[in-house]
Amino acid sequence: MNALDEWTDAVRGALQLDPIDPKLVLDLARDVAHGVLRPAAPLTAYLVGIAVGRGAEPHVAVAAVEQLISGWPTPPES
Repeated sequence: MNALDEWTDAVRGALQLDPIDPKLVLDLARDVAHGVLRPAAPLTAYLVGIAVGRGAEPHVAVAAVEQLISGWPTPPES
């Protein structure tokens, strides 16, 4: 187990949450950061988390956001 897994398990325990797919969340955050805007990554992860908390399937929610990203204008080079 690495530090990220340990942190994720500690937060899940503190918040009494079921296991998650960290790769799904990290891949989403990467795609948002590179395809939209870096500060949009944590906000998008939060919004997807709300959707999942309200009953959306995680992979379906992420797929909807990935579709938005694919049609989003290319971010300017920084």
